[in-house]
Amino acid sequence: MEPPECPVCLQSYDGESTLPRVLSCGHTACEECLTNIPKKFPDTIRCPACTVLVKFPPQGPSALPKNIDLLRLFPSSSNPTPDSTRNSKNSSFEFVTRSWPDEFHAAWKDRVLLLDAVSVEREGSTESASSSRLCGCLNKGDGDGDGDGDSKVSLLRVGSFQRRDDGCDSVFEFSYLLRMISCLWGMEEGERDELDVIMRVEERGVSKVFGLWGDLKSGVLYLVGQKLTDFSLEEFEDISEDDASCLAVIGMQLCEALLSLHKDGIFVGCLSVSCVKFDEFGNAFVDFIELLETGRNVYGLISEETSSCSKPVGALEMGLVLKRLVENGIFVSFEVLFELLKKQNLLITQASSECMVACSSDVLPVCVLLLMLLGGKQFSEELIESVSGVDAKECEEKSEDLLVLYTGLMEKLSYILESKLSGKFKSMVGILRQCCCLDPQTRPVLTDLWKCNRELIMNHRLSSMFALEKKKPRKRKEFCLVLGELCRLVVVGSKELEEDLPGMESGDGAEEGKLDKDFVGRLSEGKIKSKDLRGHQDSVTGLAVGGGFLFSSSLDKNIHVWSLKDFSHVHTFKGHQDKVTALIYIKGVETVCVSGDGGGGIFVWSTSFPLEEQPLRKWYEPKDWRYSGIHALAYSEDGYVYSGSGDNTIKAWSLQDGKLVCTMTGHKSVVSTLVVLNGVLYSGSWDGTVRLWSLSDHSFLTVLGEETQGIVKSILSLAADEGTLVAAYQNGDIQIWRDDTSMKSMQIQSSAILSVALNGKWLFTGGWDRTVNIQELSGDEISLECTHVGSIPGSSVVTSLLYWEGKLFAGFADKIIKVDSHSLSNHVLLLRMVCNKSVLSEISRYIIVGVNKNFSFSSCS
Repeated sequence: MEPPECPVCLQSYDGESTLPRVLSCGHTACEECLTNIPKKFPDTIRCPACTVLVKFPPQGPSALPKNIDLLRLFPSSSNPTPDSTRNSKNSSFEFVTRSWPDEFHAAWKDRVLLLDAVSVEREGSTESASSSRLCGCLNKGDGDGDGDGDSKVSLLRVGSFQRRDDGCDSVFEFSYLLRMISCLWGMEEGERDELDVIMRVEERGVSKVFGLWGDLKSGVLYLVGQKLTDFSLEEFEDISEDDASCLAVIGMQLCEALLSLHKDGIFVGCLSVSCVKFDEFGNAFVDFIELLETGRNVYGLISEETSSCSKPVGALEMGLVLKRLVENGIFVSFEVLFELLKKQNLLITQASSECMVACSSDVLPVCVLLLMLLGGKQFSEELIESVSGVDAKECEEKSEDLLVLYTGLMEKLSYILESKLSGKFKSMVGILRQCCCLDPQTRPVLTDLWKCNRELIMNHRLSSMFALEKKKPRKRKEFCLVLGELCRLVVVGSKELEEDLPGMESGDGAEEGKLDKDFVGRLSEGKIKSKDLRGHQDSVTGLAVGGGFLFSSSLDKNIHVWSLKDFSHVHTFKGHQDKVTALIYIKGVETVCVSGDGGGGIFVWSTSFPLEEQPLRKWYEPKDWRYSGIHALAYSEDGYVYSGSGDNTIKAWSLQDGKLVCTMTGHKSVVSTLVVLNGVLYSGSWDGTVRLWSLSDHSFLTVLGEETQGIVKSILSLAADEGTLVAAYQNGDIQIWRDDTSMKSMQIQSSAILSVALNGKWLFTGGWDRTVNIQELSGDEISLECTHVGSIPGSSVVTSLLYWEGKLFAGFADKIIKVDSHSLSNHVLLLRMVCNKSVLSEISRYIIVGVNKNFSFSSCS
């Protein structure tokens, strides 16, 4: 048998260099390790074996007693290591099962704008009814606004989710953030990858993308981008040589913007007049939202012109498509257009043009766009006339013959170049003609076009002093925007192609989605019945579970006992002369229910059959002029019942005979809540502090949340589980400690939180706002996140909460406790609410909540 050793350094005890010292909790560690253990609080130390805070002498570990019994056995034998898990963790139920990993949530949560961050301009919008784009305002203080006022934004639809039926009173309300995360998780991977790349772009000359925002009324997820000033081609009419510098600057800025996108792996493939916007200083920008909308318009126009044509399309239909594109101010590189036609099975060819789509595919659209600016509206009309005049009679339904159509268009374009451009613009003819070449590999690059525009501004001798900054392209996957998945989410007429929208079921998943929708429909229609637990004549003040019973206390001075099998009323404990304010269940040597009232009475009730009407024992606290009754109860395995009172004290009572063991003082106001965890008694008070007391000798250990001068935040409820302590305050704040270290403080409700329950990572709060809010705790030893999962609205103030073995019990001030009738069968129900192609939520256990009309299952993934 191995000799006994220190649980910290694992060195064997020898009675000299490694001397065993005994802590007040009964565990042993060597003197040197006890000296080096960090001490967060004065005169206390956390036992390395059981993690309980215990008293530590100011003189150091030498003042602690030696473990004589251990030294006597040395070295022949040793005692087993003390059980470090005497406070075993309760089995934690997965209240909400999610289909996405934590890494996905962390990557996207900061990209979702707040619900009130965006205001949509629904009335008087100039957008087409068939458009997937809206306008709005980014409210002051949100996003990247300048802070001087609301910023104009454009909203582009990128996804959809199931909107909540406003006619339903009690269906669980999933949090806004989780709805958006679930919608993103339901998208195709390609769609998410494109969104990820777009939202990472922070380049000069490209409009800002602020983030994602969901409209709960319409169930639509939007991409929110900066909205800049529009312009029309009429503004460029009668342009003269004196305006050459201005046009050259615009051309340079467009080239710089597209070159910046190339570094991020994005090729545009098409451009329109609407993609060019200007800021208040007259600088030209490429509008990202308009780029995506232009790509969708290309899909829509192709679908409209070819919907009634046989496949594959011929040169005549191709000409109609080109004409419609030019009429709408859109120009697409020929290789991109051919690839679009092939994706829609409108063009049959063995060769692929996708490999030809690259940076050079943006040169041709920029060239035509500059010509439109140079020639104004007249140039556009001549270009449309040129497209209509191309002879397509000899072209057959082959891709090689369709090239003839495009070649004829390029020749017409070259003719217009030579006949229209003169003077200062004549130097641009050569480079623009090369840009019109059908072979992408022989076209000049955007930097050559940028240099050509620069020469119109400055002397050729000085041009060498200015050059584009050469940066290495980032190692990212390259894609063409117009060929991407986001541009395929088109709108034809006023009818959306829902099968292409992320978040809508299709294919093999349609039947599965139908089943989910039917279940959600039953919830919203109230077909999932609820059973009222009625009997109390006043507000419910406490809930406890044990021995197969649900116990509920009330201001009506009674305690009701309900069967957990069918939730029928079993018994009523009567005897209190004052309002019952606290209730606990104890499973020890004897299984009993203990209640406390406003008159200082503590009653012990037997929970064994047959249930008695009279208590087993009862005793009363001594009263004085400060007395206002018992506010809280707790129990330790040592056989003590602790009461928190209105006289600012905590009292320890022997459960066996009701004898007062000791009185703990220190709080400056009412002790409102008590909880026992890891050998420590935590007491919360209206003075805003949490005090820690040793259960072994009832000595004071330390205080958490020292009161702030002039600021009083009363603590109304405490909850603890697995080393985590949560305090709920009168102003709607919560504060979270882990291992007695403050990790998080935040406001989660607008008014007082009267009750809080904690199980593993799930935190439940309720109070004056008549809502049960559900939070998810995550993080590590360094940081902690508290994510709002959802809420359950009620009809009255939430007065008590209890989470037990996957069931959430709630007591309300309207005297009623409600239970879903489906939970009586002990079947595991699976609720998968369709918000996307993926499962939004899975519920494998029940929630019992007191709401007004319908029982509400609460879960989301």
